[in-house]
Amino acid sequence: MHTYTLPGTDLRVSRIAYGCMNIGGTWDDAPLSTDVQETASRAIQVALETGITLFDHADIYTRGKSEQVFGNVLKASPGLREQMVLQSKCGIRFAGEPQPGDPQRYDFSYEHIIASVEGSLRRLQTDYLDILLLHRPDPLAEPEEVARAFDALHSVGKVRYFGVSNHTARQIELLQKSLRQGLLINQVELSLLHPYLIDEGIVANIPGVSSALATGTLDYCRNHKILIQAWAPLAGGKLFKPNVEADTALGKTAQLVSQLAEEKQTTSEAIVLAWLLRHPAGIQPIVGSTKPERIAACALADEVALTREEWYAMFTAARGERVP
Repeated sequence: MHTYTLPGTDLRVSRIAYGCMNIGGTWDDAPLSTDVQETASRAIQVALETGITLFDHADIYTRGKSEQVFGNVLKASPGLREQMVLQSKCGIRFAGEPQPGDPQRYDFSYEHIIASVEGSLRRLQTDYLDILLLHRPDPLAEPEEVARAFDALHSVGKVRYFGVSNHTARQIELLQKSLRQGLLINQVELSLLHPYLIDEGIVANIPGVSSALATGTLDYCRNHKILIQAWAPLAGGKLFKPNVEADTALGKTAQLVSQLAEEKQTTSEAIVLAWLLRHPAGIQPIVGSTKPERIAACALADEVALTREEWYAMFTAARGERVP
């Protein structure tokens, strides 16, 4: 798989990343089972075999079990840690934690950022994260407090680089003013069926479309060399499900994807991911299946080249109407 150096770092990353949200099994307090561990180990192995080098975590994924099961893999294979770029996220807190009446919330306080990273390092059984992302914007965030946490983590080598997830251009700008470290990544939902960050660039200033839509996040990140990572790049597999109604936008898009896959002798997953890879922003899709065959099918996107016409045909089909 093709790789590139993440701007502003010495990190060499693959064009496609692996998302570890589901490798921990269930989202409850049930202990890890042997089956879950074996499934996770196999998925990680297959991802590595396809050339994937960046592995994405979050402290909340399956309530910490995803990091725990990954840490078991690292412990069992000394030297494996140095072959990958390890990324995790923090900032989301579950309802009922630590007190029963506490609501679900976001927390960019100094104490929570530090505690979250310490927990991730312990579960992952590693001394450092290559990248830490702030998971969801916290309306109560104090940029100076975030900066203090980042400085503390960076100065002792526990986090090498930093970024955000699900942030707008202005939210990134506000944080960056207080940080010594550059924000290098913005991980957002983006796919053929969720193309709004791309679509806003062509529908701004059109009657009936709110001007508030044009946040300019994608262009801002391109201008500031911030890597866009796409979560849910396959839109939950909606395009691959059987019995999709043919006369709907979803059905027509699924048919076009299947047709292109057949013409290019590849998989439908590869075609959908290639649509993101074709964009000049250098988007990095994060795939999250635990099935080896699906991981391999996704990795083939690295070999697919879409023409401008094919890209727009897919875009138009998914929009359900032509571009303006």
